[in-house]
Amino acid sequence: MNNNNVEAYQHMLEKAAQFIKDNDDFLVLAHLNPDGDAIGSSLATMHLLRSLGKKVHVVNEGECPKRFSFLPGFEEIIDLSKISLNRSFSAVISVDVADEKRFGKIGSVIADDAQILNIDHHPTNTNFGVLNVIQPTAASTTEILFDLITAHFSPQLDSPTANALYTGLLTDTGGFRYANTKQSVLDMAAKLLGYGVQPDQIADYALETVTASHIELLKYALQSLSFHYEGQVAIILVSQEDMKAAGASKDDVDGISSYPRKIEGVEVGALFKEWSEGEVKVSLRSNKYVDVALLAQRNGGGGHAKASGYTFNGNLQAAKEDLLNQLKDIIQK
Repeated sequence: MNNNNVEAYQHMLEKAAQFIKDNDDFLVLAHLNPDGDAIGSSLATMHLLRSLGKKVHVVNEGECPKRFSFLPGFEEIIDLSKISLNRSFSAVISVDVADEKRFGKIGSVIADDAQILNIDHHPTNTNFGVLNVIQPTAASTTEILFDLITAHFSPQLDSPTANALYTGLLTDTGGFRYANTKQSVLDMAAKLLGYGVQPDQIADYALETVTASHIELLKYALQSLSFHYEGQVAIILVSQEDMKAAGASKDDVDGISSYPRKIEGVEVGALFKEWSEGEVKVSLRSNKYVDVALLAQRNGGGGHAKASGYTFNGNLQAAKEDLLNQLKDIIQK
């Protein structure tokens, strides 16, 4: 960042800190079907607020993947698809959410006069908050929270908070393997180790351990693997029948989206997941020159240049054909 951008970022963090100091009863939310960064960001924010004597409820729509249950406070995350909250909140902190549409049912517990602090690193963020701390150069939303805490609440940085921050950083950099692994990322990771973070344990829980049903589902998914545009596009399909046959949960689909992109010569990898009748979740990954965030945004979704997604209304084959048509003018011949 140049000096002007650094100053603007620091000013945004200062305003976010003041928002936290000025309010006492918070709703903290992340996006539908939260991942490691969403969960880590939510819990880090929860720990920070409680250390300051604030009231806080952490809410999501969708079950959190059980592999993150090692994080302190995980059991306190409320899944609005299963549990109702008979109240609304005026002070809201949104973490790792690029678009209000990604709130899901959480909108029902946000008061009409709510003030939303929007903290996120997605370049497709729609700036829906009253305060928007958006830093697209950050590898994870937890990196922004680390900057906020160390700049304005450093005494509150403790072991539970550090573990949550590290988990978001680890997962959104693919175990420090993606192109977003910069010096600042490794510097942050090193500092968090000083607060009792055990990197081998977190990597084992968050990245390495899979269920037997995940492997069963992968067997079905790989049977659908197809190549297009002279091997530059690889696609995998996961149907509801596959999920049932494998005895798999939605949690078990996590990680499968990375397989097509790993294949030599593939530029765009796509995973199509039949979530329900007529609803397909499309996960996109790219290697070098295709910005899949633009592609996802065009379809009502969003994300990062190398990892994005959207929802398609229709069946798996229609979703696949639609994407292939959109890639026709994008894939280099």
